[in-house]
Amino acid sequence: MSPEHVDVLIIGAGLSGIGAACHLQAECPGKTYAVLESRGAIGGTWDLFRYPGIRSDSDMFTLGYAFKPWTGPKSIADGESIREYIVETAREHGVEEKIRFHHEVLSADWSSADARWTVTARRTDTGETVQLTCSWLSVCSGYYRYDEGFRPEFPGEERFAGELIHPQHWPEDFDATGKRVVVIGSGATAVTLVPNLAEDAASVTMLQRTPSYILSLPGKDPLAELLRSRLPAKVAYPIVRWKNVLTSTALFQASRRWPNGVRKLIRRLTEKQLPAGFAVDEHFNPPYDPWDQRLCLVPDGDLFRSLREGSASIVTDRIATFTETGIELASGGHLDADVVITATGLNLLAMGGMELRLDGEPVDVSETVSYKGMMLSGVPNFSMVIGYTNASWTLKADLVNRYVCRLLQHLDRRGLAVATPLAPPEGADLPFLDLAAGYVQRSLAQLPKQGRRTPWRLHQNYIRDVQLMRRGPLEDEGITFSAAPARAERAAA
Repeated sequence: MSPEHVDVLIIGAGLSGIGAACHLQAECPGKTYAVLESRGAIGGTWDLFRYPGIRSDSDMFTLGYAFKPWTGPKSIADGESIREYIVETAREHGVEEKIRFHHEVLSADWSSADARWTVTARRTDTGETVQLTCSWLSVCSGYYRYDEGFRPEFPGEERFAGELIHPQHWPEDFDATGKRVVVIGSGATAVTLVPNLAEDAASVTMLQRTPSYILSLPGKDPLAELLRSRLPAKVAYPIVRWKNVLTSTALFQASRRWPNGVRKLIRRLTEKQLPAGFAVDEHFNPPYDPWDQRLCLVPDGDLFRSLREGSASIVTDRIATFTETGIELASGGHLDADVVITATGLNLLAMGGMELRLDGEPVDVSETVSYKGMMLSGVPNFSMVIGYTNASWTLKADLVNRYVCRLLQHLDRRGLAVATPLAPPEGADLPFLDLAAGYVQRSLAQLPKQGRRTPWRLHQNYIRDVQLMRRGPLEDEGITFSAAPARAERAAA
């Protein structure tokens, strides 16, 4: 029997994948589609991570979908609320019934003769191998490994008599009450965990090797609350969304143009929220410029409040070795601990780890060039969603998913079947992600390259991308369109 065929196959039922399905239904209602999800639930990141206090590090007016107003009370929302929002969206739009759970995609093979992909998946619940074919493959699986986070080996850790936990695998029965906790890390996960654990633990220490820039934002958006009381949600939502887009864009651009000025501003805001005499420069003044790494957001200054109240502390030092009772520091000090949490980051994984092949030949993704930040040179009828590093993931996901719909409409109007990006004639040598974070730098060799000009250059700028992807031309020097081969035409007939 021939494999089941759909017009579009979406990989992943997280924020990006559910958005892709909703856009496809609205803008290409005649297209058939299915969603393959390796896990047993909707939500992706927001279903996987369950550590205390898990929340967005973008405001929900930009992390939410453009077509579904966020109506929750918090602008910086908790993980469970975000998961419920994604599930609700899937149910409202009838996407839930299109999802095939427990389907881990292993490979996708493009046939030029048939102008279609054959996708092979493994059922994680039964072990069965399943194949489907599709005319367009849309990968919305995020960019990190779900089965393991980044976890460096620490000297002497085997001697530690306490509990070692990575946030990506949080134990359901964990209770911090009365325990001495050390959180290793200084990123979004660490600054979330510390104030939440401090409510019950005997002590919580954030041990960081290098400080991060941390900004406090109101947990509730004052403008949103005002507009919601006077305007319908569908009117108020885009106003607040664009206010937040413009504010974050302005901060990023200012950080690039006047890094010293922004550094001083963030330091001044941080100092105001800390106890008098606190060593601000030691613990909150990174050696790199603002936005060389992603800024950390804390709602209502909860981390700073824990430090002021003395329920949490921060240490900037290096680990010499673990001991039976905690961590010995390079400076000679010792942190006593019953629990050590390694908030040490993610492992990136392009396309969920699937293997791409073109007519049986493997595709080395690192040798391809990104087209508009969403397609790969030489790879037909394929798109992937990688969100912004300096703004909400969903802002870029919405643009990519709508652009795919534009491409599909364009192919149908012209009676064509195949869209294949081209590499720039002068070559490409820029990294796909321009971010100095460790999890990015460790994995750049696995990702496609960028060119030095449009349409091969990814702009970390939503306003520019709106012009390019919503209103820009579909036909340019970076892509070629063609009809289906005769064999594929006969098969379709």
